[in-house]
Amino acid sequence: MVAQVETTQVMKPRTRRPRVLLVDDYPDARDMYTEYLQFSGFDVVQATNGAEAIERALDGHPDIILMDLSLPVMDGWEATRRLKADKRTATIPVIALTGHALDGYSEGAKSAGCDGFVTKPCLPEDLVVEIQKVLKSRAPRSRAGSRRSTKNEETVD
Repeated sequence: MVAQVETTQVMKPRTRRPRVLLVDDYPDARDMYTEYLQFSGFDVVQATNGAEAIERALDGHPDIILMDLSLPVMDGWEATRRLKADKRTATIPVIALTGHALDGYSEGAKSAGCDGFVTKPCLPEDLVVEIQKVLKSRAPRSRAGSRRSTKNEETVD
């Protein structure tokens, strides 16, 4: 007779995937970055120009925005300025994702409100590292990490 062993699987609650708003007017770039970002654990919403980016940011409340700076209709510079000026979107970090690598572009992007700057073409994994860095810097401090132990509490290593 074979003894049956009952197993119980405990499923961890599903955590919400960070939402990325990817703004680029080139379909191939959007598709490539979207596929890699989804594979890396992000939900992705796309926009093709700055005006659409503002609309998607207001509707979708992304955790971070990847903004190409050279866009039709409204460029990424103006879209970023408007997003940062609007209290509903001002706290959403924006990473400039651009083919402009000339001196001054990084500083100009930061003065427009960008929280990071990545030059295209870039490897998708390098983009994920930058996204994680910016999101981590914006994450609220954990209370548990800042809590001090008292004499009556036992510390377990």
